[in-house]
Amino acid sequence: MSKKSRIGLLGGTFDPPHWGHLWLAELARVQLNLDKVLFLPVGDPVHKQGQIITAVFHRLQMISLAIQDNPCFVLDTTDCTRPAPHTTVSLLPLLQQSHPEADFWLLIGGDSLRDLPTWVEPGRLIQHCRLGVLPRPGAEIDWADLSTAVPNIKTAVDMLDGPTLSISATAIRRWVKNGNEPRYLLPTAVAEYIHEKHLYLG
Repeated sequence: MSKKSRIGLLGGTFDPPHWGHLWLAELARVQLNLDKVLFLPVGDPVHKQGQIITAVFHRLQMISLAIQDNPCFVLDTTDCTRPAPHTTVSLLPLLQQSHPEADFWLLIGGDSLRDLPTWVEPGRLIQHCRLGVLPRPGAEIDWADLSTAVPNIKTAVDMLDGPTLSISATAIRRWVKNGNEPRYLLPTAVAEYIHEKHLYLG
């Protein structure tokens, strides 16, 4: 019987993709012994209804530029090309169809783990994948409350160990909108694309 592949799943709007995304993906790849990490941009995020999201085309281009130097990072458009609603729990069966011989790790920050009870069907989510979690300063996990809300959550979590990068896409967009350069906040190729396409200028 062939050995199962180990795949990390990194979802988000990636508006824009930055060093924090790449660091989480690489840290998880090494510590969880992943064969690859799928970058899964969402088309219409349910938790950002009413917010202005950059066109999918631009976000796909930026992700491609951001991950071009790492052969273990792969852009997967499943989540942005399927019909709404775009929830993680409904995405996983589609990925399992594409990768039937894979074990999945959903890669998230400690703040997302803390807020997992607010996700759609978190109990069913952890039946389809494990969680690779990078702790975040200020995002304390109350395991008792979390275990009550999402039974068996502790056995589904692999905590990652490494420095955290306090970079947010929201802060980058605001920084660019105010006329500043985002150099060193994200890959050079992404910064150049933002400048060339006049993104985030309002």
